[in-house]
Amino acid sequence: MRISPAARRETVFLATVFCCCAALYLAPSAPPLWRQDGSTVTAKVLSTDDSDIRRHGLIRAGSQRLEVEIREGRLKGRRFRAGNELRGQLELDKTFNAGDLALVNLPPGEIRDDAVLTARDHFRTGWGMVLFGAFCILLCFFGSWTGVKALFSFVFSALAIWKLVIPLALRGWPADWVIFGVVALLTAVIDGLVAGISRKGAAAFVGSSAGILAGLGMAHLFGRLMKINGATLPYVQTLLYSGFESLDLPALFIGATILAGSGAVMDLAMDIAAGVEEVARHNPALSARQLMRSGINIGRSVVGTMTTTLLLAYSGGYVTLLMVFAAQGTPVTEFLNTPPVAAEAVKTLIGSFSLVLVAPLTALTAGTLFARRSWRPAAEAPQDRKD
Repeated sequence: MRISPAARRETVFLATVFCCCAALYLAPSAPPLWRQDGSTVTAKVLSTDDSDIRRHGLIRAGSQRLEVEIREGRLKGRRFRAGNELRGQLELDKTFNAGDLALVNLPPGEIRDDAVLTARDHFRTGWGMVLFGAFCILLCFFGSWTGVKALFSFVFSALAIWKLVIPLALRGWPADWVIFGVVALLTAVIDGLVAGISRKGAAAFVGSSAGILAGLGMAHLFGRLMKINGATLPYVQTLLYSGFESLDLPALFIGATILAGSGAVMDLAMDIAAGVEEVARHNPALSARQLMRSGINIGRSVVGTMTTTLLLAYSGGYVTLLMVFAAQGTPVTEFLNTPPVAAEAVKTLIGSFSLVLVAPLTALTAGTLFARRSWRPAAEAPQDRKD
C-alpha cells in the first residue's frame, strides 16, 4: 500500500514529538537548593487520635496522632506511629481518617519500631491517575486519531512547562522571553499535530504567534504603566525567601500573563484557519481578499465568546477575594486599584487584546495562503479529459 506524502510527513512529525516527549521526561528537573533527608512513601492510616487537637471556631491547631502501615518500599507491611501537625492554616492543614492513604516521611538510616514518622499529606495521585486515564480514553474515543494527537500535544505541553520553563526561570533566565519561546514552540507542535504540516497549520501558527508577541509587548507596557510588580503571583514570596532573591518578578508576571492566554489564542487561530480552509475548499475561485473577509467574519463570531471565556476563567480564581470586598463594602474604585485585582485585570485585558488581534492576523495569513492558484484539494483537483 502506497503511503501519501502528507501521511508520511504526519508520521515523521508525530515520531519527532514522541522523541521530544521522551527526551523532556528524561531531562533533569530544576535543581533544588536543598534536598529533603530520607524518603517519602505511601501508608494506610489504621487509626487516629484527635485528643490533642484544639478548636478555635473554624481554626484547628495541635497534633493528630496516627497509626499507619507502610504500603511500599523496604518497610512494606510494617506499622508505625505518625504525627500530623495542624498550624491553624485552613489552606495547608489536613486531617486523616482511618482508611485514608497518606504520604509519610521516612528518616534516613535504620528505623526503629518505636519511631514516630511525619504525615505529609493525603495521597491523591491514585485518583488523579484514574481521572487522567478517563480523560485519555474519552479524548481518544471521541477524537479518534485526532484525539490521540491532541493527547500527545497535552503531554508535550506539560513536559515543556515543567522541564523547560521552570528550570530556566529558576536559573535566572528572563521569564517573559523564556515563556514566549516555549509558547511559540508549543504553538508549532500543537498546530502541527492538529492540522499537520499544511497551510492551515502555518496560518494558525503565524496568527497565534503574532498575537502572543503583541500581547507580550502590551504586557510590558501596561505592567509598567500600572505598576504591577508580580508580587501577587501565588507562592512568590516563598520562592524569594527560599534563596531565589534574584528573580525578576515583573518579567515572571508578564510571562505568566501570556502563558495563561496562549491556549485561547491558539484555539481562535486554528478556528479561523480551519474556517478559511473550508471556504477555499468549497470555492477555490475566491480571491485572497474574499477569503480574508470570510476569515474576519468567522473571527468576529468567535471573539465575543472567547474574551468572555477569559474573563470567567480569571474571575473564577478570585471569587472569594471579590466576596471579601463586597462583604466589607469596599468602593469599586478602591478594590479595582488593589494589587491582586489590578493584576488580574491586566491579565484579562492583555489576553483579550491578543485574542482580538489574532483574528485579523490569522485571517490575512490564511487568505493569502489559500488563495494561491497552485493550491487545490487533492479530492477536488480537476481531471484531464480526452475528447
